[in-house]
Amino acid sequence: MSLLLYNLFLLFYRLALGIAARFNPKARLWVDGRQDWENRLRSALDKQHGPLVWMHCASLGEFEQGRPIIEHIRKNHPQYRILVSFFSPSGFEIRKNYSGADHVCYLPLDGAKASKKFIEIVSPDLVIWIKYEFWYHYLSRLNALKTPVLLVSGLFRPGQPFFKWFGRLHRHMLSCFSQLFVQDQDSRQLLGKIGIRNVIVSGDTRYDRVSAIAGNFVPIEAIGAFTANHKVIVAGSTWPEDEEELDHFANTNPQYRFIIAPHETSEAHIREMERLFHPVIRYSRWEKEWTNESFRQNHPHIMIIDNIGMLSRLYHYADIAYIGGGFGGDGLHNILEAAVYGVPVIHGPNYDRFPEAADLINAGGSYAVSNALELESKLNDLLMGDNAYHLACQAAGRFVQERKGATAKIIHYMEENRLLTS
Repeated sequence: MSLLLYNLFLLFYRLALGIAARFNPKARLWVDGRQDWENRLRSALDKQHGPLVWMHCASLGEFEQGRPIIEHIRKNHPQYRILVSFFSPSGFEIRKNYSGADHVCYLPLDGAKASKKFIEIVSPDLVIWIKYEFWYHYLSRLNALKTPVLLVSGLFRPGQPFFKWFGRLHRHMLSCFSQLFVQDQDSRQLLGKIGIRNVIVSGDTRYDRVSAIAGNFVPIEAIGAFTANHKVIVAGSTWPEDEEELDHFANTNPQYRFIIAPHETSEAHIREMERLFHPVIRYSRWEKEWTNESFRQNHPHIMIIDNIGMLSRLYHYADIAYIGGGFGGDGLHNILEAAVYGVPVIHGPNYDRFPEAADLINAGGSYAVSNALELESKLNDLLMGDNAYHLACQAAGRFVQERKGATAKIIHYMEENRLLTS
């Protein structure tokens, strides 16, 4: 891709979002969130002083990958201000009040003027980009200023533009990173073939993050009351395709407790789920009424989580976890949040872009199913609680524990190279 084509892409992308914002709520958030960004950013940062670390994330999943690093910096290098930027509304809207950063904002769409102005205002001493998203003008500007830029938890595949004949511009973006921390040896070898040598295989920081969450688990009393003395299936980050695979088994097995946390929690989608699953109760109602004994004794066996932010703790209550995204094209969601509790995982067949899913299957801690019949068969097998189930539990928990440590490697590099000064 040439720079001209890249700039044309940015132009059409902006125009398309402007049109979509008229009828799509997410696009509207994307557009509105960037209005008057320059004045808001300047106002926020002008009130603060000291060196600054800027972490950029595409969305919520990438934020969780970068979070262990940011929290280490906050704790051990408190003189640094921390800026977190997001590209997607699904990340910004959930973490816009994140207390671990001095300021959280949208990243303005890439462009020569916007990137120059953003970097001038922020004036970062260290930049950390998480896993995905490569913006030419931002990276080129930072490189020209000789600002240290790290890529964290990178994951590369042969089909990406970096490794194609037309990928010269993308290869230039990779050359702007001071150091790339990647998840596996395959990524390192791919980068080596195109001359990118400043690569360290650190692993995935998500293993550290989910381990920290599990280690600091805070019980949810209302969920404990709902699940008490029953076997529990928690279905997390589900899409309509996942819910259609689950509904028959959930509706016809009242001896179990089902907790379904959809990816999309709009009122319209929750109502659609209430038509699909029965009998069912929303968490918001259960939370208000569960202390009433007569209500508790006659409640439905299926719960829909109609909020955002609880999911990682819900897996603590699961005997089996179903992870959404594997039956559609949006991508498999985080299987590690469940596996860290020693919970066997089931998901759909589309997981080829997620090496941790294939690795967990090989380790014996998870299973991929292709349809509702396979899903029900696997659930029945596991719910018997025999030796195979217990081995899967052990494999899932061990899988996460053996892969911790990426954060420590990255922090060690930063401190050894004096990217963070005391």
